[in-house]
Amino acid sequence: MKVLIALSTVLCVALAKDQPRKAIVFLQGTSGVNGNVTISQSSCTEPVFIEINVVGLTPGKHGFHIHEKGDLTDGCASTGGHYNPDKVSHGAPNDQVRHVGDLGNIAADENGIAKTSYSDTVVSLYGARSVLGRAIVIHAEVDDLGKTNHPDSLKTGNAGGRVACGVIGVLAPFDEPDMECSSGQQGLLPAVITIIASFVVARLLVV
Repeated sequence: MKVLIALSTVLCVALAKDQPRKAIVFLQGTSGVNGNVTISQSSCTEPVFIEINVVGLTPGKHGFHIHEKGDLTDGCASTGGHYNPDKVSHGAPNDQVRHVGDLGNIAADENGIAKTSYSDTVVSLYGARSVLGRAIVIHAEVDDLGKTNHPDSLKTGNAGGRVACGVIGVLAPFDEPDMECSSGQQGLLPAVITIIASFVVARLLVV
């Protein structure tokens, strides 16, 4: 019986990696900038899907990043720098070297509305590198994606001041235990194989 309970626990933890998660960000800022962002991830081995709706921006491109802290005690200024657990240079979303929080630019139309959606393979809602509880920040200027000679290019993309921000909160609650998410498309197969092997060994020991 103890063996079965232990195996059930392992299976529960393994399945938790493949249960979908969804986050919400309510953005507020200066000069009437506001909006919302949703981040969805169907499992820990899949990309996140990001949906953005923002109004009140000046027309044109604006840097759009995940920052390290969900601290709004001093407005957007207290959210820290870009979320960069690997301590690497700033880059474009599709670059091999980039901050986890480097999401490039969003473009506002002539009415100041930015509405877009896309996937990202670096951001995650699972494990120790989860962005839950951190912040999204919209900047006043275009992010140069680390491609210019400006002193801040490889740090922040020289994207200027912060015009709106919000904390990344849980939209769809989950009670499952969290664990590290393996990179690549491994899914549940290794976990299932491990569970089956453990069960077989346990049965042999009992016999």
